[in-house]
Amino acid sequence: MTLTNDVTKGHGSPFDRGGADSYYMRSPEPHYYPQGTYNGERVTDLTPAQLSQYNLGYAENDAAGDYKDYR
Repeated sequence: MTLTNDVTKGHGSPFDRGGADSYYMRSPEPHYYPQGTYNGERVTDLTPAQLSQYNLGYAENDAAGDYKDYR
């Protein structure tokens, strides 16, 4: 996992999952996977710091306008 400015951005991290939810145009549903995306149990009881990272990932992707093209 990569840690940049105290934000963990690895696969399955709260930041990663927030960005993915935005990319696939899903409503925000804060969660993460400690063992990597879709590996192990999905965690929905986030700490305030994890929730902040999820929201940051979602907001950064929204700001970039990088969405899945379903055409």
